[in-house]
Order: sequence, then structure tokens, then C-alpha cells
Amino acid sequence: MDKHTVGAILTEIAELLQIKGDNPFKVRAYYNAARAIENLTEDLYLVVSAGRLDEIPGIGKALSEKIAYLVLNGSLPYYEELKESLPEGLPGLLKVPTLGPKKIRVLYEKIGITTLGELEYACHGNRLLALDGFGAKTQQNILNGIQYLRRYQDQHLFSVAFEEAEKILEGLGRNRRITTISLAGSIRRRKEIIRDIDIVAASAERDAAKVMEYFAAGSWVGEVVTHGTTKSSVTLLSGINCDLRVVTTQQFPYALHHFTGSKEHNTAMRGMAKKNDMKMNEYGLFKKGRPVLCKSEEDIFRRMGLVYIPPELRENDGEIEAAASGEIPALITEKDIAGILHVHSNYSDGTAGIEELARRAGEMGYAYLGICDHSQSARYAQGLTPERVEEQHREIDRINKKNRYPYILKGTEVDILPDGRLDYPKEVLRTFDFVIGAIHTRFGMKESEMTERIMKALRNPSLHILAHPTGRLLLSREPYAVDMHRVIETAAEYGKSIELNANPHRLDLDWRMCKHAREKGILLSINPDAHSVEGFRDMVYGVGIARKGWLEKRDVLNARPLEEVMGFFRKK
Repeated sequence: MDKHTVGAILTEIAELLQIKGDNPFKVRAYYNAARAIENLTEDLYLVVSAGRLDEIPGIGKALSEKIAYLVLNGSLPYYEELKESLPEGLPGLLKVPTLGPKKIRVLYEKIGITTLGELEYACHGNRLLALDGFGAKTQQNILNGIQYLRRYQDQHLFSVAFEEAEKILEGLGRNRRITTISLAGSIRRRKEIIRDIDIVAASAERDAAKVMEYFAAGSWVGEVVTHGTTKSSVTLLSGINCDLRVVTTQQFPYALHHFTGSKEHNTAMRGMAKKNDMKMNEYGLFKKGRPVLCKSEEDIFRRMGLVYIPPELRENDGEIEAAASGEIPALITEKDIAGILHVHSNYSDGTAGIEELARRAGEMGYAYLGICDHSQSARYAQGLTPERVEEQHREIDRINKKNRYPYILKGTEVDILPDGRLDYPKEVLRTFDFVIGAIHTRFGMKESEMTERIMKALRNPSLHILAHPTGRLLLSREPYAVDMHRVIETAAEYGKSIELNANPHRLDLDWRMCKHAREKGILLSINPDAHSVEGFRDMVYGVGIARKGWLEKRDVLNARPLEEVMGFFRKK
């Protein structure tokens, strides 16, 4: 059992204890343990095997025994008993945005709510208005949360689905009957939200049934939904649905293209084939009834008179026209990223020290690292006072003098206040190499007010980069109301960069807007917004969205060498 699963279970235990009204210190112990496990840099299994769990700060003997049992056995009786001690539907209410354990406890104890349906009915009957700590606004927020939950039911973050998909590909790759295999569907197109995992494999026709048996019996399977010789569907232990299609080696390129999609892209491609007196489907490409031999997807596009269209672009958003004129961009890759510019240290809400972050950045091949801790108003995140800023800058100078690590830039993630001002005076802002601005409060402003708030910040000469510009948290929080076209126009006018936040919960700027920003000449900045060294790995998700947004190396600020990046900051 990996550390992310263990961390999620420990967090859920803390929430269930809160619902039961258990000892606050006990609750906090589980929350702290969950965070400590999630931030562990060593292999969790090896730590457990060596009996070193209780050496981790925040994990005592009793908790270490439970965690060890969970890791080694894949289950925990205490966790199961805790869930059984509450009404069956009650823990499910935790999935409703804005509804935390304390409120769930009040709803259960005061008006007996145990299910999502009961909660929705109670809201429509205004039964929450009489409860302490609730009101009309809270009740409406809960209703909105229920609607949001239902809208995104059975959807998953790309990062979660991709992790599962890689395990399955690795498992299927050990089957010698499979000659070729690839992800398909929305996960291959790197959509930010995934409904299910699609896989296409090739084998000899006589081996297809055996391949399907192997897939359906895999350790990843929770339930077999359908089992056939050419297609099988399962529900994974994680709850994600996964479809496997098995075709012949000759059919593989056509099937891979078709099942990668999107539907809109496929429809446009079939229309183009028809104009060329051809027919296209998942089984092949045909000219006057005869098959056109294609050994790869590249061959399919070439036969259609097109240059190859990368999977990320296949959304019928101009990619076919660009391929016809040879104007498909040379999409950015992970290797193109020269440094990262949005990382939090333990000066604010990060878990690692600056030197540890710099060391890891060097190990990953980055040439520079931007430390951007929160500004003074962000008390919830231990935002830095001007005095703490000076202290941090002295430490950065000391580390840079060692000349052992990537160059560390002095940055800040400064709050954009409700009136558009930045959360430090000018004399403090001038001490930073660069300034990232972000919205962290008053998400409920009207669109016109929020748009003006951000535009005013972009006009400020001290600001260089606008961070996570719509404030969305995928599957958890909708973007705040903002006119991103006007924001992008303002950023272009004042020569500012906009962040593509690589955290898989954000992936903000949205890929559709990335393309628009690129067309306006804006340099985007792909950053992990990391709060630990492990968070650096999120760059892969940011680059995926950048590719989906048609970005090339030249469109990305931190794909440039340090001298150019510093020049960009200085000219502001």
C-alpha cells in the first residue's frame, strides 16, 4: 500500500473521529500523521520494514503500529470498525464541497441527517436555517456543493487515473501474447478530468481470449463488468473504470487513432477522408473499398495529406487545418524546462528547507529555483512578515554563495488584496527578484469586480507572474467569476507572465486559455506550486497541459536560461 493511500486513510480516520466528536488531540494526531506520511521522501514499505516509523516527527508508538499493520496487510481493523460505528451514508457527506466533519456532526446529531438525499431534502425545506453555525448562505453553499458533486460523479483527476493506468500497462506489458500496447481515450489526450481509462493492445487473433483472461484476473481488478474476446471492462480497486480492447497488429494503428478520439476530432477526420474519396473507421483506412496499408498513426495522417497530430491536440480545435498546412507546433517537453519558479519552503507552509529544495532541484536537472513563500496577510499559511523576508533572503544568499546547487531566486507569492493592491509595500517588493501574485480570499466577488481586481494587480510594475489565475480546484471548487479574455489582454499589454499551475488539483491556466494566451504573445510559466520536494514531480502534469494548450518551448518563460528569465524580471 503506497503512502498516498495510507495518507488518505489516515485523513479519513481523522474526519470520522471529528464526526463522532472524539478527542481533538487524537484527531489532530491523525491529521499530522497523514501529512507526515504524504511528505515522506523514503519508500514507506522500507521504513515500515525497518521499524523506523516512530522516528518520523508526529508519529508515536500507537500510530506507528496501526500504520505498519495497514501497510503490511492492506487493511486496518480499527479503520473498518470506525466506519461501521457510523450510519452507512454519513462518511459520504465528506465529499460535499464546503461541508466539513464538524458541520456533518451537527447535521447528524440535531436533525438526524445520514445520507446525501436527506441533506438535499433538508436544504430545500430550509431545515438548516435554525442550526447554530448555519444560515441561508451556508445552506445554499451546501446545495451548490451537492449539485457540483453529482455533476462530477465518476470523474477523476488525471494524475490519479494516470497512476493507475501506468500500473496496468506495466502488468499487461509482462504478458508475452501482447505485441503492442498503448493508452487511448481522454487519458492519452491528457484531459485534466478522466471518466475512465482506455487501453488498446495488439496480439495474434488466437491469443486475444487469453489476453482478456489475464487482464480480468489482474491484481488491479475490483469487479469485472463485461468480459469478451475483443473488449473487456473492469472497475479497478480504486473505483475507476478501465476498458481494454484487443485487436490484431494490422488493425492496431487504426484502432489506436479511433479510440484515442476525441469524437469531434474523429468526425472531422472521417469528413476529410470522405472528401478524399476514402473511408476511415476503427478497423482501417479504405480507398475505393480497398484497404490502405498503414503501419503507424503517422502513416494514417500522411495518407490523409497531413503531418502527424500529437494526441494532446486532437480536440477538433484547429489541429486538422494546422496539420494540412504543416503548422502543427513543436510541442514543449519536460526536457525543455530549465527551472521552476513557484516553490514553498518551511518559512511558510512548505515542509522542506530551502537547501533541501535546492538540492532536489539540482538532482532533477534544473538550473534555477524560485522560492515563493506566502505574504504577510496569509496567516493561515504562516505568511512572511517583512522581518522574516529579510531573514529568508540572508539564508538564500548564504546558500547561493556555496555554489553547489541551482541558483535560488528570491520570490514571493503575494496576495492580491480585494482592492487589487499587493500585500507588501513597494520597498519590500523591491527586495525580491520576482513577484508572483495570487487570489486567496474573497472568491465570491462579482465577475466585473474580480476581473478589475486582477487587472489592477497586473498593471502594478512590481508584479511579474499571475499565479493559478482562475482559482479552480478540480472536482472540488469551481473557478471564481472572472473574464479571462480581459485578464489575458491586460497581461499582454503590460508584458506579464501567466502561470500554468502544474498541481494536478489546479492545472490552471486551463489548456483552452493557454492557446489563447499564446496567440496574444504571453509567456506562460509552468510551475509546480510545490509544498514539498515530492511536489516537483507535478511538473509532468503541467507540461502535459501545456502541450494540450499548443505551447512550444519559446512560449514558456521557465524553458529559458536563467539570464533571460532574470532579464524578463528586470525589465518590468
